[in-house]
Amino acid sequence: MKLYPLQFEPILKDRIWGGTKLKSVLHKPIATKITGESWELSTVKGDVSVVANGDFAGKNLSQLIEKYPEELLGTKVYKRFGKEFPLLFKYLDAREDLSIQVHPNDELAKKRHDSFGKTEMWYVMQADPNSRLIVGFKESSNAQEYLKHLEDKTLLSILDSVPVKVGDVFFLETGTVHAIGAGLVIAEIQQTSDITYRIYDFDRVDADGNTRELHIDLALDAINYERVEAKKTYKKSENQSNVMVDCQYFTTNYIALNGKMEQQKDGSSFTVFMCTEGAFDLVIAGESYSYRKGDTILVPAEIKEMALVGNASVLEIYIK
Repeated sequence: MKLYPLQFEPILKDRIWGGTKLKSVLHKPIATKITGESWELSTVKGDVSVVANGDFAGKNLSQLIEKYPEELLGTKVYKRFGKEFPLLFKYLDAREDLSIQVHPNDELAKKRHDSFGKTEMWYVMQADPNSRLIVGFKESSNAQEYLKHLEDKTLLSILDSVPVKVGDVFFLETGTVHAIGAGLVIAEIQQTSDITYRIYDFDRVDADGNTRELHIDLALDAINYERVEAKKTYKKSENQSNVMVDCQYFTTNYIALNGKMEQQKDGSSFTVFMCTEGAFDLVIAGESYSYRKGDTILVPAEIKEMALVGNASVLEIYIK
């Protein structure tokens, strides 16, 4: 059977901080008023994405990779990762502040959890007035200073709180203390990992009056106490791939589509498109596939020629 651009059923997650914008902004079929995450493309154990379109509808991503490893993942990706899908794609809706957290690097995650680390990036899709993100420390710190502020409930005073607007991009290397602030819808691209160390949760309680678990001891070794420059600038030249983030785990480009853009690929990696604004068609071998804001598309690596047609803002992600 021939491979084609794949879309998947969203895996929706209720969160204490979630809201309803995944439906109102991104057209997701949410069932609650606290939906915080839509996992668009995942092979995390217990949360494997299921194909929503075409001949493979109902099959999951791991099954397809098992059957078409090189054709789907790409020659280089398959050689490097085997039959594992190395990235996780999500949309997040933060009605309230998320907890302040940190992710371990590959080495620590492997040792403690037999997992990848969690390098990630954020693209701001919608922002209420005065929305902010927390990314790292204002000034270089250390474990002692950090613990004292944590104990005194003054941690926010030493963390860098950054005002944000639509289109802002942040690249979060492992070890960066971070939190998404209230009023934001974010596209998140990351390594396939669900390892999070929560270090402060504003003393919130859930519906049953329980606080959420913190991982203060585990986080100590994982934190980078140096100041980081997480915000990225990028060009928005029309009808070309403008580099936003280029790291060993993924490359993300910004496409300001206005009309038609043709692409040639070399078969070394799959490509994922996330439509963050507008609508576009993907034309492959004379066949046309239509997408709108909030859609995430996995283009198998064996598809090497395609054209994007329409007016849209699109994130293009692959692995070098």
